Amino acid sequence: MLPLLPVGLAAEQDEIKGFSRTIAEIEWLLLILVLIYLAAGAPSIAAGTALHVALFFFAALILGLHYVRFYKQESLAKLAVEAWIMIAFVTWVVWHTGKIHSPLLNLYLLPIIASALILGKVMTVIETAAVAACFLLLSWGQTTNPPSSLAYYGELLAQLSPVILVAYITTMLSADIRFAVDKIKRVSDTDELTGVYNMRAFNVILQRTFRQAVRYGHPMTVLMIDSDNLKTINDAYGHDAGNLLLRHLVNRIREGLRSSDVVARFGGDEFIVLLTETGPQGGVEVAERIRRSVEDARLDLGGNFVRTTVSVGVASHPTGGVDLAMLLERADQALYRAKQSGKNRVVTHSDPQGVLPFDSPRMTA
Repeated sequence: MLPLLPVGLAAEQDEIKGFSRTIAEIEWLLLILVLIYLAAGAPSIAAGTALHVALFFFAALILGLHYVRFYKQESLAKLAVEAWIMIAFVTWVVWHTGKIHSPLLNLYLLPIIASALILGKVMTVIETAAVAACFLLLSWGQTTNPPSSLAYYGELLAQLSPVILVAYITTMLSADIRFAVDKIKRVSDTDELTGVYNMRAFNVILQRTFRQAVRYGHPMTVLMIDSDNLKTINDAYGHDAGNLLLRHLVNRIREGLRSSDVVARFGGDEFIVLLTETGPQGGVEVAERIRRSVEDARLDLGGNFVRTTVSVGVASHPTGGVDLAMLLERADQALYRAKQSGKNRVVTHSDPQGVLPFDSPRMTA
């Protein structure tokens, strides 16, 4: 039996945690740049007081959101709120350091970069529009050109153009990177021949589901499914026909599953299925439905319609094992008994027929 692997797809929560760390680094950079300005810029007493107040609350916010962690888990909504808080912080700082003529005006680039990298095109467009509105507010009465003149808006657009360009370029780069990463994930986590999960990806899902089942007392079932005909078809029709059989089996298996169930290629002509929120009786019903579906659907091999069958072993938590390794072991044993007792049948881990010791030939092979 393949060992359980601790590696696999990065969970969505892990990805968001990575985004959160990026946001935190950008927030600290923003705070440090304002501190440097305070140390070197010699602002007026009123401006210095306003900046110190803003820095205090902004630092407290960073500590609360990223280190005290009073919330249950990270989310994109939380990161979006942080991006808006950064825009508000920059607006306050710029307002008290010269408004549209502030040397810190380009600090608006930081929340825009964060949004473009993490929150996507729509949120970035909205935030860029908000920054444009802030520019309009900050420039009101601060230029020689009257607001009713075209020159006024031309000057405003020239000042805003770095923000727009950075937002556009970063968003495009982020989209390209995401596309490449998603493609790599699909390739690394799926079986090339059948298109279902490989065991590397499946083990991550399985372990996560088992932990939840144990924590909340929910049932779950594992099916081990093995083709009864692959060697015969390979010998009679060639390996291309054998590959066609494996894809045929995957289609039949998927027909009997819900969207929450997960199927993976265990190896060779064997597949493993995770049935969430499913007890022993439900697992047997699904397994029998898959077995009948395979038996009833003839495989078309160049006009020759060949009958195929599968054997299925079933094990359920919590009756089938106190840990995941035992659950998989018993599902595998049940499959072995199904093969030994005539094939084309479903056998559960508790079926007394043909019970084998844990050191059966299949287990030690």
